[in-house]
Amino acid sequence: MTLPFPRTAPGPAFRFAVTGADHDAHALGPTLRLSLTITETTGTRIHALALSSQIRIEPARRRYSPTEQSRLVELFGDPERWGRTLNPMQLATVASVTTSFTGEHELVLEVPLTYDTEVAATRYFRGLADGGEVPLLLLFSGTVFYESPDAATGVQVGLVPWSSETTFRLPIDVWTRMMAAHHGGTAWLQLPEDTLTRLSAWRAARALPTWEQTFDTLLDEAGGPSS
Repeated sequence: MTLPFPRTAPGPAFRFAVTGADHDAHALGPTLRLSLTITETTGTRIHALALSSQIRIEPARRRYSPTEQSRLVELFGDPERWGRTLNPMQLATVASVTTSFTGEHELVLEVPLTYDTEVAATRYFRGLADGGEVPLLLLFSGTVFYESPDAATGVQVGLVPWSSETTFRLPIDVWTRMMAAHHGGTAWLQLPEDTLTRLSAWRAARALPTWEQTFDTLLDEAGGPSS
């Protein structure tokens, strides 16, 4: 006699959607806030969801003006090659844990960012001269602790499927206001120590009081473009 295998109740299923974005003006550094709605579609009670959110920029999902194309050449090469070079860029990976919920749950993803001009994502944001939106792709994974339909079983543990994802078009104005709030119209430039030493000596020899005047003088002497 063959005994049937016990049936395993299906686990929870999730839908994800980003409904808005702003920034934390009081954070120590630039911090993007993405409002995420998590919907559990089977009616299962969720005790906790330990979620990992990988956030990517999808540059191929928008159009670029001639001005933007010229500013993004150093990142993607000549526009004629953009069919091959507009590859996704990693923006951040954020870990978060929810409280218990059934149905819908609202979660804010706190995404720390940098204004370091050596970072590809920063150069991309700075290159969007005409505003508009930044196409984002969010990929989700993690562990879910949920209530079993069988009271004797107790809490069950499952995984968030790797196929879980959503898209969002981030207004570039959110990023611009965030960086202005934290850096006040300035930008970070990373230099090797020996280059900085030479620049410091050049500045001291001319008694230039600020780094802004130092670079302005260098550009003027080199015949560089005015701002």
